[in-house]
Amino acid sequence: MYVHVVGRVRSPGVVTVPAGARVEEAIKGAGGVREGADLAQVNLARPVVDGEQVVVPREGGATPVAGGVPAPAGPTAPGAPGGPAGTASPSAPVDLNAADQATLETLPGVGPVLAARIVEWRTTNGGFTAVEELDEVSGIGEKLYAQISPKVTV
Repeated sequence: MYVHVVGRVRSPGVVTVPAGARVEEAIKGAGGVREGADLAQVNLARPVVDGEQVVVPREGGATPVAGGVPAPAGPTAPGAPGGPAGTASPSAPVDLNAADQATLETLPGVGPVLAARIVEWRTTNGGFTAVEELDEVSGIGEKLYAQISPKVTV
């Protein structure tokens, strides 16, 4: 099974685990946790599902959404997460450190490519520590930052 482990781990990325593996094994496969990881927010005993994303948040960070449920396969309805970009606005702020790609695509002006860049930046840098770090993501200029910054949090 393949599991995408991100956040406060030593080697974020896709790891291979045997069927029946637990979250703890997936995190170990990603090199273990880094300093500042908040394992109290992660159910280490939960069995993982093939294709899911496990988020290890930093201390003081928001609780990960849905524990890393796999993205739905196939097209989704407009306005639903994963639907066409900008068709729906999230009602609550989107946590940049916990949102999956489909959730990021609900932000105005954020499509699949830009959402993937946000996830890549988060994975490479161990998460966002401030909303202002969005300007370090390729493709987010002043105008887009002004549109989405009020709709996101860390």
